[in-house]
Amino acid sequence: MSGGDGTRRVRAGRRTVEVHRPDKVLFPGGGDAKEYTKGDLVDYHRAVAPFMLPHLRGRPLMLERHPDGLDGPRFMQKNTPENYPEWITRVEVAKEGGTVRHVLCDDTATLLYLADQASITLHRWLSRADSVDHPDRLVFDLDPAGDDFDAVREAARLLGELLDELQLPSALMTTGSRGLHVIVPLNGRHDFDEVRSFARDVADTLAGAHPDRLTTAARKKDRGERLYLDVQRNAYAQTAVAPFTVRPRPGAPVATPITWDQLDDPELHARRWTIADAVEQARTNPWSALLNRGRALGPARRRLNALRG
Repeated sequence: MSGGDGTRRVRAGRRTVEVHRPDKVLFPGGGDAKEYTKGDLVDYHRAVAPFMLPHLRGRPLMLERHPDGLDGPRFMQKNTPENYPEWITRVEVAKEGGTVRHVLCDDTATLLYLADQASITLHRWLSRADSVDHPDRLVFDLDPAGDDFDAVREAARLLGELLDELQLPSALMTTGSRGLHVIVPLNGRHDFDEVRSFARDVADTLAGAHPDRLTTAARKKDRGERLYLDVQRNAYAQTAVAPFTVRPRPGAPVATPITWDQLDDPELHARRWTIADAVEQARTNPWSALLNRGRALGPARRRLNALRG
C-alpha cells in the first residue's frame, strides 16, 4: 500500500510497517553496479525474512545505518532510540561503566522497520540475550591482504580440514566484502574467554603450518601479503555480520551462507550474491541441520593439544 505522503505501508504478520521515502536511492548505480532504493532493501528483507530471522532471533544487534545512502555518513548504532516503536524488543546488557539497550530482531516487522531506518548491515552478537556470556557460535574471519579470493578459498579449505580433524562441524559464508566466515556451532556452555582462546589456538596452529600464506598478526604492517585469520570477534560485545545481511558496497552485495561444495565453484567470490539473487541461494538451505549441531569444545581441545604436541 502507498500513502499520499510519500510513504509505503507494508504488511508483516499482524503489523503494518511504514516505509518512508521508498524511492530514496541507498545504493547508487555506476559501472557494473545496479542502483537500489530503500524500497528495494525493504522488499529484499521481506523475502529473505524466513531464512534470516533464525540467525537473528534473541541476539543483541548493532546496526550499521546509512540514512543518506552509501554516499552519506555512516553510523553504528548500539543503543535503541526512544522513538522506536514499543513493539520492538530490546535487551539491556552490561558494558564497562553501565549498560546498553540493544535491539532484538525477532520478527519480520522489526526487520522491515530496521530497513526503513536505513540499517543496511545487521551485526549480531555470537551469544543470545538469555545467556550473553556464553556464545553458541565461533567465527573465523578469513581476511585477505587484497581482493584475492583464491587465497581466501585456499585458507577456507585448510581451516575446514583442520576443523574436520578436530571433529567440529563448520559452515561457510561469503561476507559480501572480500573474505569468508567459517562458523562453528557451539552448545553454549563455554564462556567467551574459553571460546576465544580455543579459536586463537586453532588459528595459530594453522598459521604455524603455513607461515608463508597465513598469519594471526593483528597489525596490518606485520601481515605482508598473507591472509589474516581473524578470531577477534569471539569476545563479549563483539559482533559479526549476520547471515543474509546486506553490505554497504556498490551493487548491494549480501553476506550469504554457502555449502562446502560451493567453495569449488570458479564463479564464487565474496560479493557473489546481491539483494537481486541472494533469496534464491537462501532457498537451497545451504546450512541444513547445522544450527542444531552445537558442540562442546572439550573433546576438540584435547585433539588440538595432541596435534600441537
